[in-house]
Amino acid sequence: MSDDSVRQPDDCLPPDRGHLETEHCNPRSADLDALSVRACVGLINDEDQTVALAVRQAVAEIAAFVETAAANMRCDGRLVYLGAGTSGRLGVLDASECPPTFQTDSGQVIGMIAGGDAALRRSSESMEDDPNGAKPNFEAIDVRAGDTVLGIAAGSTTPYVLGGLRLAKARGASTGLLCCSRVDRPSWVDHLIIVNTGAEVVTGSTRMKAGTATKMVLNTISTTIMVQLGKVHGNLMVDLRATNDKLRDRAARIVGELTGLDRDASLDLLDRAGGEVKSAVVMHRLDVTHEEAARRLADAHGLLRAALGEES
Repeated sequence: MSDDSVRQPDDCLPPDRGHLETEHCNPRSADLDALSVRACVGLINDEDQTVALAVRQAVAEIAAFVETAAANMRCDGRLVYLGAGTSGRLGVLDASECPPTFQTDSGQVIGMIAGGDAALRRSSESMEDDPNGAKPNFEAIDVRAGDTVLGIAAGSTTPYVLGGLRLAKARGASTGLLCCSRVDRPSWVDHLIIVNTGAEVVTGSTRMKAGTATKMVLNTISTTIMVQLGKVHGNLMVDLRATNDKLRDRAARIVGELTGLDRDASLDLLDRAGGEVKSAVVMHRLDVTHEEAARRLADAHGLLRAALGEES
């Protein structure tokens, strides 16, 4: 891929994207409009079966990106998702789910979409053609060294994404590109994640298999990073903070699982821990005050296993 690929052509003709696998016609769905409802649903499901296998082929590249992002975030770096259309919406969705799931700060995982928040509900596809479109957003949040920016582009050619990654690299950030078509790694991309989902059931409709693959990869990335940052103990959301009835119920069950206390005792312990699951567990297991539990957790960089003195 040359640097010219992130710039608009000089004439009014759109670039030819016919070589991209996400734009190819799928021979298995060539008669889609002639199928019964049952056959159409079955065919879509058959095609969806291939998505997880495609993601599996990219595990090594996903892991390498996660290692970089987690290391940066341990030093107060941020994870920024950058995309347009479906890709942008999925990035914003994953970022928005991190605070309620893992108690991250709102600015720790950030989703940016071409066209801004209005594009979440109303298509702003024309905005994706501007390679400098992310510049104002990067300046607003001061993207810098220590941050990690993941561009998401199913077809791998979106100027908003590719140009944004080049801007991010110039500002010192680590960069990654997640796409669903095979492409050479641009020089300004540190990590290239290719999930080759192939031709869509409806030609070019990358909200389908490519979108499903993107959601799977983003789930994997954010969850694995949060595990590395100590937001999970075993498979439990121990950074949960009980701020409503549903979360208080879940928190009590987690505390009970990790301490052996019954529900009433777990709820009482949670109250004394200010609703903080990790603090409650440390208080009970080490027989210390809330203040001492908080200190031990801080010394252990938030890792519950380390704060408890257990082997990792």
